[in-house]
Amino acid sequence: MDKLKKVLSGQDGNDDLNVLQAANEATTLGWGSRVKGFIVCFAIGVLFSVLGTCLLWVPRTGLILFAVMYSLGNIASLASTMFLMGPLKQVKRMCDKTRALATAIMITCLVLTLCAAFWWKNKGLALLFCILQFLAFTWYGLSYIPFARDAVIKLFSVCLK
Repeated sequence: MDKLKKVLSGQDGNDDLNVLQAANEATTLGWGSRVKGFIVCFAIGVLFSVLGTCLLWVPRTGLILFAVMYSLGNIASLASTMFLMGPLKQVKRMCDKTRALATAIMITCLVLTLCAAFWWKNKGLALLFCILQFLAFTWYGLSYIPFARDAVIKLFSVCLK
């Protein structure tokens, strides 16, 4: 009945947000299941990334296999955090002003890695974009640990002096 009232009063106009909210509310996993899901998904991501790195040296198709497996590994690792906080909250946090740049660089480098492998067929560029993808993912991950980014900046500033 409440849903009908919202629709009739015009309050139910944002269907995209409602779908995300419904998906978020549908996740009724307990904390233990969430942690297990996180660990399994993250382990799959690491396995794909390592396997992709090993496949880089396969003649002819190695570059494409590397780019696909490494990128799938990063996607799985990123998706693993959705088990801990839920998909809607994860997407919102990815777009926070402290993480938006790292998220944009990570996604851009992921796409460019695949472009370098499939269309440009350039191993050097694919490796460069993978390294940038890794660095952006690391910087993104550090944003969840209080003062971690500040510590890394301070460490590099001391090392470079």
